[in-house]
Amino acid sequence: MITHLKSRHPEQHQDFLKSKKEKMLAKTHQQPLLQSFDKARKYSSDHPKVKDLNDKIIEFIALDNQLFSVVEDVGFRRLMMHLEPRYAMPSRRYFSDVALPELQSVVASQIEKLLAGACHISFTTDIWTSSVSPVSMLSLTAQWIDEDFTLKKAVLHSQECSGSHTAAAIASAFESMFGKWKIERERVHVVLRDNARNMAKAMMEFGVTCLPCMAHSLQLAVNDGVLSQRSVADVVAVGRRIIGHFKHSQLAYSRLADVQKELGMSVKRLQQDIATRWNSTFYMMRSLVEQKRALGAYAADFELPATLTANQWGIIENMITLLAPFEQLTRDISSAEASAADVIPAVVALTRLLGRPNDMDRGVQTTKTTLLEAVNHRFNGMHCEALYSVATMLDARYKDRYFDEEKKRSARDLLLKVLDDMSGSADASTEDPPEKRTRTGSLLDMYDEILEENVMFEEQDKTASVSQVISYLAEPTIPRNHSPLEYWKCNQARFPALALAARKYLCAPCTSVDSERLFSVASDVMDEKRNRMDSEKAEMLIFLKKNLPLEIEVVNLTCSSPIGTHNLIIELTDLPCHHKWSLPLCK
Repeated sequence: MITHLKSRHPEQHQDFLKSKKEKMLAKTHQQPLLQSFDKARKYSSDHPKVKDLNDKIIEFIALDNQLFSVVEDVGFRRLMMHLEPRYAMPSRRYFSDVALPELQSVVASQIEKLLAGACHISFTTDIWTSSVSPVSMLSLTAQWIDEDFTLKKAVLHSQECSGSHTAAAIASAFESMFGKWKIERERVHVVLRDNARNMAKAMMEFGVTCLPCMAHSLQLAVNDGVLSQRSVADVVAVGRRIIGHFKHSQLAYSRLADVQKELGMSVKRLQQDIATRWNSTFYMMRSLVEQKRALGAYAADFELPATLTANQWGIIENMITLLAPFEQLTRDISSAEASAADVIPAVVALTRLLGRPNDMDRGVQTTKTTLLEAVNHRFNGMHCEALYSVATMLDARYKDRYFDEEKKRSARDLLLKVLDDMSGSADASTEDPPEKRTRTGSLLDMYDEILEENVMFEEQDKTASVSQVISYLAEPTIPRNHSPLEYWKCNQARFPALALAARKYLCAPCTSVDSERLFSVASDVMDEKRNRMDSEKAEMLIFLKKNLPLEIEVVNLTCSSPIGTHNLIIELTDLPCHHKWSLPLCK
């Protein structure tokens, strides 16, 4: 068009050039001046950009356990000034007294909406005492299964528990916590707690179903069966002295590292145990065996506070072999997916393993027998607990395969009763079974009696619930590495009554690990640098640290492909402020 004007319309072309020159002059003189004023002018406190940056900073403080004073540090302020010169950063008081409660309120309201849609919720609880400040905290975590058979978890409380930890005080605290979240007792499926008597009594006074933590029971069983024996206790004490020597001397560790290098071994540090966690003692013994050659060479040139004899080394190696299944079980039940359905199968498999002779039992047969007795004692009543039995039946990996004939019949009756109670109908299947006919002592009567015992369940009136149970149990189990929740998501149309019960019973954990992990976060929040922080702010920070990542969901995932690169555009919009990143990906 410009070429056409120049060749065919010279007068109009001259007017065009004149107009273009005037615009360029105006832009050259005025725009830089306006931009200079804009860049020098700070954002107002109600500007959307300020609100967005404030939200990002309080999220950064909560997610990364940062001090509130980080906003006053020179390096951080220089960084923010470089990123956004017009942003006037508020004081630390603003973030601790205003921004923190606002973010906590936003996340709490989202969790409250999720809890309102949950019909049955399971909880874990525990009490923790800080080592850097005179503060004790009572935890409350929740988990439930939504309509899509996805396991949901949230931290509700880690509030201060002052005064004496009596059952009445704990029950009162629970009533306050449940009232705050508007959770009725009817929706409380079970509360997992430790084996302390005050906690068990508190749950009884509060009027909710509770179960002991399986990991704690396993700890007590190992202590009763193994660690309390004199020979093992002596070996553990010697091991602690050896590791303590290296823990308190950097020179000793440097010498040990040199010995490891000379022997062609990888440089590893010895692992100290914690008396209240038996598996840490297992890891300590294993680290000693791994470094047996290095420790022997070290002892030849340098002094050790104690040494292990050949017999004691043998005891350690036997203990590692004997306790390896317990370590595997502890890891399994401490996983995020573990549920109450894992208790009966785990204990049945463990007791069968301990009761079976093995070539590796030399020297530890007595200990193995004692350990089996301790496990049977600690888990004696697990089959009598309806929650364990019904949860196991509803787990498609186990069903009724881990019950003997007598317990299998009881478990089926319990499952039918649960289905009846949840449906609100009086199914004939839950009525008392008909009385058996008195048989004579003839051989033909014995044939009839055996057939009757094995078909009694199928001969009951086949209501909808009974038909579902019969069909469900007749099918093979799914592999152990498959998800039972995924099974029910795919089969809820076939077994609607069982799927509804599965949402209730499979949401129960088998340990209180969630609460214990919560207190690991609490120890990071209330550390030596923040030992004077009040408990209310500490609870807010713990609440956000655990719950804020759960609210981040990818809601829009698109890819654009410029020449030579691929960019992944991710938007996160469930947080109070909008997130968007462009991540370069390989072609």
